Amino acid sequence: MKTVLCYGDSLTWGYIPDGSGRHALEDRWPQVLQAQLGPAVTVVADGLNGRTTAYDDHLSGFQRNGAKTLTNALGTHFPLDLIIIMLGTNDMKTFICGNAQGTKRGMQRLIEIVRTTPYQQNAKPPQILVMSPPALGETQGPEFRLTFEQGVEQSRLLADFYRDAADFAGCVFFDAGSVAKVSPLDGVHLDAENTRAIGKAVAPIVRDILDL
Repeated sequence: MKTVLCYGDSLTWGYIPDGSGRHALEDRWPQVLQAQLGPAVTVVADGLNGRTTAYDDHLSGFQRNGAKTLTNALGTHFPLDLIIIMLGTNDMKTFICGNAQGTKRGMQRLIEIVRTTPYQQNAKPPQILVMSPPALGETQGPEFRLTFEQGVEQSRLLADFYRDAADFAGCVFFDAGSVAKVSPLDGVHLDAENTRAIGKAVAPIVRDILDL
């Protein structure tokens, strides 16, 4: 039995773009991935709304700094064969980071944590699949438009930055924006069709990594 951890934010959690709730379980990309891979693999979804790569969000009552919670996630779900990290959207908030270079550094920190965590029972670090999220889009919704005002253009640079980071660290890379686009309703989140598309597209990559 292989185990895959999907570590992400609201795009992994399944936030509906109109703010009405959460996508049905079968529409969220980790569950779509599970369905594609079958019973030989367990896919664990760990998505927190607002989670960043490695930056604090002092406006939230939750610990949204992905670097501060990653070790606990790894310790909870080990032994792991693969971790898929799709974070960076919330780093684009003006008051968080707001630029692709800083977000790349955050992803590099997450890679470092995965590889240096003191796993119990002599467990080995999992392989790492770095996924860049779909770029932010223009929206007329005032809340998201102002929150991500300077991040839309920067988010379009993120795939290339993440690809470089993954190549340097010897990780696998996939650009989720190559198969999915954000909804114009808020310019940030995915409708059901697009989140399903990520799960379907990443499945053959995961099969290759796990030698399935």
